[in-house]
Amino acid sequence: MMGERQSDSAPGKRARLRAMIALAAFAALLVVLFATRPDDLYLWVKALHIIAVISWMAALLYMPRLFIYHTDAPRGSPQSETFKIMEQRLLKVIMNPAMMISWGLGLYLAWDIYGFHGGWLHAKLLFVLLLTLVHVHFSRAVAAFGRDENRRNARYWRLMNEVPTLLMILIVILVVVKPF
Repeated sequence: MMGERQSDSAPGKRARLRAMIALAAFAALLVVLFATRPDDLYLWVKALHIIAVISWMAALLYMPRLFIYHTDAPRGSPQSETFKIMEQRLLKVIMNPAMMISWGLGLYLAWDIYGFHGGWLHAKLLFVLLLTLVHVHFSRAVAAFGRDENRRNARYWRLMNEVPTLLMILIVILVVVKPF
């Protein structure tokens, strides 16, 4: 492993394997929880939902930072190629799974605990949908950067870096305060 670069395929395969093991462990825990239905199932699901949301948000906040630096890298340069790998891995290994788990557990909680009732819940779901659209936008940008077809400048990505933060603030306030 000496001299091996993180952008080589072997570290990527190992990272993918570790991510798959973590997802399998996460899924196994969910299966055990839903099969045994402990009295505190709600708290377990809520904790796992929060963990998934934190992972998703970390990726959504980091991805545009990568885009900012990627826009400064000359096309085809080793630096640009490294950013492509970083963006792909972040998207596939963290961002996509975290979003899917966040949605799945969040919808379970919305249905099982709240019966999809409450103005705050509807507003939260709207903001989570907007966050998902940001996710899709970032996913398309990863593909565009991968083809060397990014048409956005660093200033645009700096502004886009703020969107997930604002949506997160609104979502947290709705969930904690439940103002309506």
